[in-house]
Amino acid sequence: MNSPNTAEECRIEPLVSAISGRWKLLVIYWLAQGPSRFNQLQRSLGSITHRTLARQLSELQEAGFVSRKDYMTIPPHVEYSLTPLGESLMPLLQSMHEWALANADKLSATK
Repeated sequence: MNSPNTAEECRIEPLVSAISGRWKLLVIYWLAQGPSRFNQLQRSLGSITHRTLARQLSELQEAGFVSRKDYMTIPPHVEYSLTPLGESLMPLLQSMHEWALANADKLSATK
């Protein structure tokens, strides 16, 4: 991999910005399992607050990784799912998962 000479040449920066934060990659992971409703996602993620999840989903929608489908019913039924762009992140996440497994002992030593 060539190292960039200037900040303009760093093509990964927009991706890092779009998926940075504690929760976004985990949201993408759970949505990769299939479409999900808001409360189901919140239960899957554990300690995330309602406000934080809403913000993370909104930012992922703006970045084009997540889509929101409102079924216009009463009571409200809204599902979130990955877009094709979001699905294209799965090989990257799989590689990160494999790296984390291979280096788990080193990661836990840095805590």
